[in-house]
Amino acid sequence: MQFHPNELFLLFNPQSNSGKQTRAMAKDICSHIHEVDALHDKLIPTYWKEVVTMLGIAPSELLDKSHPDYKSKVGDNSYTMDGWLEVLARNPQLLRAPIAIYSGRAILCETPTDIMKLNVSKAGDKILPHLRGQA
Repeated sequence: MQFHPNELFLLFNPQSNSGKQTRAMAKDICSHIHEVDALHDKLIPTYWKEVVTMLGIAPSELLDKSHPDYKSKVGDNSYTMDGWLEVLARNPQLLRAPIAIYSGRAILCETPTDIMKLNVSKAGDKILPHLRGQA
């Protein structure tokens, strides 16, 4: 999957409160958003590997252990990296929080305001290089 450097990429569960709130926050800070519905857009393990690599965390850390499906789908099993990626691909409802990617950086949005850590600005808010210092 390729990520455009000027586009905010948001991977989220649109049915969760945190997903809805993070999406609203994203729309406030960026005019170019690529939304990916984790529940309905089929994401393959290779995609998940790229995301966890950008986040710098283990795939198991993306899972919500309090979700009702966690015990039946994962339980006390131990998986390899490929196994965890497969768990994510087959069980996107277990995603713990929305993931935002912008300009080569990724963040797990535990709270909707975490998206602000990406320092995204709307294209219209940017000052052109030849106009800097003229204010």
